[in-house]
Amino acid sequence: MTSTPTPAALRAALDGTATVLTPEADAFEAAHQIRLGGVDAVPVAVVRPTDTTGVARTVRFAAEHGLELAVRSGGHSALGRGRQHGALVLDVRGLDSIRIDHGAGTATAGGGITAGAYTAATAEHRLVTPFGDTGTVGVAGITLGGGVGFLSRRLGMTIDSLRAAQVVTADGEVRLASPDSYPDLFWGIRGGGGNLGVVTELTFDVHELGTVVGGPLILPGTPASVAGTVSLLRAAPRELAAIVMVMVAPPMPFLPAEVHGRLITMVNLCWSGDVDEAEAAVAPLRALGDQEGGVLADLVAPGPYPGLLVGPEGPPLAMRYRSFFADDLDEASAAELLAALESSTAMMRAVQLRVLGGAIADVPADATAFAHRDAAITGVVAAAERTSAAVAEHTGWATALADRLRAGRPGAYVNFVPDGDPALLADAYPGATGRRLAALKGTYDPHNLFRGNLNVEPVQAP
Repeated sequence: MTSTPTPAALRAALDGTATVLTPEADAFEAAHQIRLGGVDAVPVAVVRPTDTTGVARTVRFAAEHGLELAVRSGGHSALGRGRQHGALVLDVRGLDSIRIDHGAGTATAGGGITAGAYTAATAEHRLVTPFGDTGTVGVAGITLGGGVGFLSRRLGMTIDSLRAAQVVTADGEVRLASPDSYPDLFWGIRGGGGNLGVVTELTFDVHELGTVVGGPLILPGTPASVAGTVSLLRAAPRELAAIVMVMVAPPMPFLPAEVHGRLITMVNLCWSGDVDEAEAAVAPLRALGDQEGGVLADLVAPGPYPGLLVGPEGPPLAMRYRSFFADDLDEASAAELLAALESSTAMMRAVQLRVLGGAIADVPADATAFAHRDAAITGVVAAAERTSAAVAEHTGWATALADRLRAGRPGAYVNFVPDGDPALLADAYPGATGRRLAALKGTYDPHNLFRGNLNVEPVQAP
């Protein structure tokens, strides 16, 4: 059934389980903003549920009235998946509880909690669940896509710590997905993005972690420093990881003025092993910097793990980026990377590199809907401008550079595929993984209600 529902009808259907904000409300504008800029989209309403019942009623209402449904938690989608034009936005940020069960070694969190809030709560008990590198990202969103960050080489991806999840499927039913309950749904939500439902609660393993040694180590942007950093990280112990940003240096206060505007290799490090062993682990990277003209800045120091989870700073910018996986990155590829950054006219441009392996590769490729366990590197080519029109001009540049760096290896990490381009679907979900997801979609969302994502089309069972 398709109709044009009134706000009164929506409120009546929710029956007090959610707040409804419509365009005439004073809080509406702030309610539908996202972290990134350049998105000109106005939803018909924003629904803020207070519990899972409110989520279920919202999902059911959207399905019954043929409404586009956009789900928002952290609000990091580059094209505003949580803010689609004319959509009904389901804002789950109010579901932000967390409780720790020390006996079971788990933490159970609401689907609207951020990685920063979750990590701060568990850190009080010297415990952690591996997420990414940004505290303002929603835990549900990063988990559904996989989750690659500072602790992945040692503890696995975020989905590898997931023990169960409460999921509201397209029929408005609440299902507990786990190895023992709806195991097919549990397989699909671990990497399948938001295709199968709205996650309202997640139970994770928590791991002991005290002081870490981390922070940015900034090296000159040379082919040897880029390729050498990747090579050293690939050979390093599992306790050493980094988010590497190759970029034109902005005017960061800890960099000398003469470095601003130059190409740099910023190695955002995390050593999660014995603090006394950190110096030896980081030494090869410092030596690499010395070989390339000297380390430009060294802010690596002991501290609490939550301090490494940063949030976006400065005014919101419109972004375009392209994800890739690669088996290696040699000096020739690094030279092309640097030349491309040098030639780009984008206001901001960067290539982010994350070395994989370790515990990520310990899990069989078909155990979850993340199918890229054997990749050595995942990366993103990004460009940013003040408006979506301006940044659109750099899409071809980002795509071409990502294709060069992948060197023929297919694949895309769904959390870094911002625009729902169906051409990238097979890259994110190749072969049997894609077919299995499509069949699950046919079971749990046969009418494709959850399509504001890298969308898997439902396939009905014969």
